[in-house]
Amino acid sequence: MHKSFKAISLSYGKAPIEIRELVALDESACLKLLRYFKEFTDYTDVMVLSTCNRTEVYYSSEVDQSETIIKLIGIQKNVKDIERFRAYFDVYTVHEEAIDHLFAVSMGLEAQVVGDMQISNQVKRAYQWSANEFLAGPFLHRLMHTIFFTNKKVVQETSYRDGAASVSYAAAELVMELTNDIINPRILIIGLGEIGADVCRNLSGSKPKQVYITNRTLSKAEALSEECGFEILPFEDVYDAIASADVIISSVAGSKPFITKALVKEMNIVSYKYFIDLSVPRSIETEVEELPGALIYNIDDIKDKASEALEKRIAAIPQVKKIIDEAMTEFHDWSKEMVVSPTIQKLKGALEQIRQEEMNKYMKSLNDVESQKVDKITRGMMQKILRLPVLQLKAACKKGDAETLIDVLNELFNLENQVASEE
Repeated sequence: MHKSFKAISLSYGKAPIEIRELVALDESACLKLLRYFKEFTDYTDVMVLSTCNRTEVYYSSEVDQSETIIKLIGIQKNVKDIERFRAYFDVYTVHEEAIDHLFAVSMGLEAQVVGDMQISNQVKRAYQWSANEFLAGPFLHRLMHTIFFTNKKVVQETSYRDGAASVSYAAAELVMELTNDIINPRILIIGLGEIGADVCRNLSGSKPKQVYITNRTLSKAEALSEECGFEILPFEDVYDAIASADVIISSVAGSKPFITKALVKEMNIVSYKYFIDLSVPRSIETEVEELPGALIYNIDDIKDKASEALEKRIAAIPQVKKIIDEAMTEFHDWSKEMVVSPTIQKLKGALEQIRQEEMNKYMKSLNDVESQKVDKITRGMMQKILRLPVLQLKAACKKGDAETLIDVLNELFNLENQVASEE
């Protein structure tokens, strides 16, 4: 499947949070979708990536499967009329453009906060799921390891990954702004997944000391409490904690809002209460903001902070793109060579068959020592004969002239008939 890599993407660039949360896939949904592709389609090199900012499917297929994939996402999320959201999806049907997009996403160039490390970890996790389901072929394996190597090189050679500029860092900065005029502010963090845990770490060195954390799984809360020094509140007391907190940061995963208007209304807010919703789907009902004193910030409201770290990252983008371009040139050269790999293997097989046939004519009259010498000599001869056509094939790939040479070799050595006779 040469030049058949494609992608479909719905991201914050086009889709507001109310659309993104409709198609956001948790780990279970991602795995179900992967298994469907595995069992009922002939797609290869499939990877499903879903974060708070994007839902994407990468795959290899000779034809555009975007309409089918959109429908499958709709079935997975029980969105019956998902076709009406078609305009929010970007479709990459050109092989090189799909690769470019995956590079840009993986490197954080497409992140809401430029260079966000979380997306790199999320891409690694998506790739691992694909590999576990045996949906990652040689092409995707090579592409992902090229991306990982490129990311490592960027870290070593540029300031692109320096500093703490991320969605969680931006959320922590927002907390500092909101509590600047509050004496002894009480901050509550609900949900200690990846983003919630990062918010804790970013707040651990800041001025407010009354930070409380709570999580359904107590062991996560205990580990973060030990790391950051924050007090743990029992999850069963979370609603009382919300009532007494000035700022509530929620990253609770779920299909329905965890904090509702009815719940907050009972709290009789006497001053401002700030809600920061870092979940997709959202975990705080939007109608909460209709109540006096309640203000909600969702993940789209958390803008890039003009921090020194972010400025360094933006300044480093030209260097990053240069490193990516170099890596992509090498990858595209390798990708082109995949086209001639079957021909090289057929040619090796044809010459090995000739060698074996000739060896069999004389082996009976030779002793073991003589047989080993003849075998070694003929193998060496075969490798030298192969060397020039292999080099020429690889060179032709880079020039885009490989097909003509493949046809010549097929005709000259009758390679197609050789494969047919073997089968």
